This record gives sequence, C-alpha cells and structure tokens, in this order.
Amino acid sequence: MLIKSIKSRRVREIPIVRIRPCRTRSRTNYNNEGMKELAMSIRMNGVIQPITVRRVSSAEYELIAGERRLRACVMCGHKKIPCIVISCSDAQAELFSLEENLQRDDLNIFETAQGITSLMNSRRLTKNEVAHQLCKQPSSIENKIDILQLDDSERQLILKSHLTERHATALLKITDKQERRMILSEIIEYNLNVTQSEGYIKSCLEKTAYEKRQDARRKGVIKDIRLFENTIKKALTALISSGIDAEKDTYYNDDYIEYVIRVPKDKKTVIDESSAA
Repeated sequence: MLIKSIKSRRVREIPIVRIRPCRTRSRTNYNNEGMKELAMSIRMNGVIQPITVRRVSSAEYELIAGERRLRACVMCGHKKIPCIVISCSDAQAELFSLEENLQRDDLNIFETAQGITSLMNSRRLTKNEVAHQLCKQPSSIENKIDILQLDDSERQLILKSHLTERHATALLKITDKQERRMILSEIIEYNLNVTQSEGYIKSCLEKTAYEKRQDARRKGVIKDIRLFENTIKKALTALISSGIDAEKDTYYNDDYIEYVIRVPKDKKTVIDESSAA
C-alpha cells in the first residue's frame, strides 16, 4: 500500500494520552492471560516493536496498528510508547490497519471477517477489490465473510476450542441451527481435525438427504392411500344418495388397512333370482 510520506516513518516517543483508538478497529477479544504476559514482557524488556500511528491534529494521533502493545503499556503504567508515525488517508489507514493485523495474525477468524466486511461497507468495495488490496484470492475473502453467518454462541465455542476457519466453513453446510450445534459439539468432544470434521459433516448431510427421501416416499404412500379412501367415500356417498343403505368399516392392522363395505341385497331381486333358478 502506498504511504504518502516515507520520511516521517521514524520512531518517536509519544504520550499515550495523545493516542486515540483506531476508528475501525477489528479486534474485539483480548485474552487476559495473554495480555498479562505481554505486559510483563514490556515491563522487563520494553516495547520491542513500535506501534503505528498517524497524526490527525496538532496534538492527537490515531492508532493504526498495535492495540495490544498500547493496552499492555497502559497496564504497566507507562506514560509514553514508541511509535512509527505515517501519513495516510482514512481509506489507507483502514486498509493498513487490517493488513498489518492479518500479516501478524493478530486477529481471530471472526475479527478478520468483521474487519474485511467493515472495510467493504465503509469504502464500498467489492470482494474482488478487497482481495486485490489484501493480495488474497477472492474465494478466500468470500470464505472469511461467510463464517459471520454463525451465531455468537457458535463463534465462542469455535474460538474456545481453537478450531480453524475451515472448521467454521464446513459447519455452514449444515443449515439447521440445532443440528449444526450438535455436530459442532461432537467435533469438539472428539477433537476432530479439519479433514475428519469435513468427512463427518458430509456423512451427516448424506444421512439427512436419505431420511428426507424416505420421508417423501412415506408421504407419497400416505397420499395415495388418502386418495383411495376418498374414492371409497365418494362411492359410498353415491350409493347412499341413491337410496341404498350401504355401510363401511375400516380396520387398521400392523401390516395392512382393511376396508369392509356392506351393501344390503334387494329382497325382490333375491326372490326373482331364486325363481329363475
């Protein structure tokens, strides 16, 4: 990414109170133990890697990258922090912040996805344009954004269990939320890697598809039986309408349904038939 002023990129000690947070920061989760360890390291060795800021007024700077280091310095009680000051536009600052975090692997998979989405929305960029800016494949950007379809509880489980982006992407193939939560719990319980998880999800989808086909077949049979029953009812109604006192009984057994229709014989017809014989 092009930065307007290279000359200004020297390390300066800047008072922490003069540094404001990044307007579009992607990070939302901070590991308490990790922050304590970083603060202890800074207390013993100082800030080895300066943070990156840009000047926004004569007395104020905006953080571009290095929020964990800044927070750790505050925890240590430091009044100043070493900074690299760059000159860039709002759009460049947003992109540079996201890009540096991605390169340093500072963000979890959902923070990365949210950062990319925010960048797209604020700068009205397409997925292809963002992919070009970040030097990534469009399919990779799409996969990262898609995992935001998972709800907060699913995200927390994935992060807590140290599952990967590929785990999250594979889970999206399960559209039923209750089933997806159950499968996620099983992946975590049995510590399945990506390949095992993808295979397990595939088998679950195949089982669901089979059950749906069987269910559709059963519904088809039931529909056929109902059509047959309606035909019998119509015939019975026609007989009764014509003055014949017909009756129907239905018996349900384990293996079949039995229909019994009783039509009384006309006595005169019976006598005539006997005489003819």
